[in-house]
Amino acid sequence: MKQKYIVIIGCGRLGSTLANSLSAMGHSIVVIDRNNEAFELLDAGFSGFKISGDANEFFVLKQAKTEKAEVVLAVTNDENLNIMLAQTCQTVLGVKKVIARISNPSRQNIYNDLGINTICPEQLAASQFMEILGEQL
Repeated sequence: MKQKYIVIIGCGRLGSTLANSLSAMGHSIVVIDRNNEAFELLDAGFSGFKISGDANEFFVLKQAKTEKAEVVLAVTNDENLNIMLAQTCQTVLGVKKVIARISNPSRQNIYNDLGINTICPEQLAASQFMEILGEQL
């Protein structure tokens, strides 16, 4: 497996889980969050870098060397921010693989049409519930 340079924007429950897992796999990780306390969710073995700042500020993305990233994951709790960051990373910084977390499943096709890869945890959870229910219905 080739080590990848991955920037994760948002270090809440989802972002920290991704950062911990990807770091444990040997990838080079940079996590950006505006809240320093969010970094407490990272494991003691996390070997990446932490940047305290607002990713909405372009200089923070540059500080993280986002333009060199092979993957950017925009996983804050703000869907609009994630989409804006995904577009910036793709179009301005030239990142090839960008995935944004969204919360409204009805918007997923719109973003996909714009070329933005999205993941909707609510949709994934609903699918899992339906799969489990289907076994019992």
